[in-house]
Amino acid sequence: MILALQSCKQKEKSAVKEKPISDLSIYNLPSKWTTQNNQDIELKDLKGNVLVMVMIYTSCKSACPRLVADMRNIESRLSENVKKNVKLVLVSIDPETDTPKRLKDFSVENKMESDQWLFLRSTEENTREFAAVLAVNYKKISPMDFSHSNIISVFNTDGELVYQQEGLGVNSDSTIAKITEEAHKLN
Repeated sequence: MILALQSCKQKEKSAVKEKPISDLSIYNLPSKWTTQNNQDIELKDLKGNVLVMVMIYTSCKSACPRLVADMRNIESRLSENVKKNVKLVLVSIDPETDTPKRLKDFSVENKMESDQWLFLRSTEENTREFAAVLAVNYKKISPMDFSHSNIISVFNTDGELVYQQEGLGVNSDSTIAKITEEAHKLN
């Protein structure tokens, strides 16, 4: 009897891990991305983490530094217990300039080097597709400048959008509460 119960519990655990990806998940996107460490990944490789994502470009002198500060503020306010289940992801809208080396240098300059931080770049087509999913608009307005939305998005462990914070320097209490709520589902 005990053996049968243990067997059922193991099947339950594997069923949870093998849960199919929902139609609303970013893990359905087939795009390939390159990290600041020059590793190729797909978004589905991030499955199992709460994702906090923002789209920026490293040569930005206006909104992006504020978005980076907002992301660092969010990270600083997460407990260690929550942080272990969270990835803070910055996605470049300027893949031409933001090479893996540039992303790595940017992560060092901004003290975003711990395992929680991930910088991604891809092709223009993949970047546009991802931006559309996030409802982030961006447009190149000069050779080195973009106009873009200022949105921080939170995804649950299944890659489904669960919350968005819009604006610069806004109160992030609701964002942190949502991240914490989603991360606690893993404990």
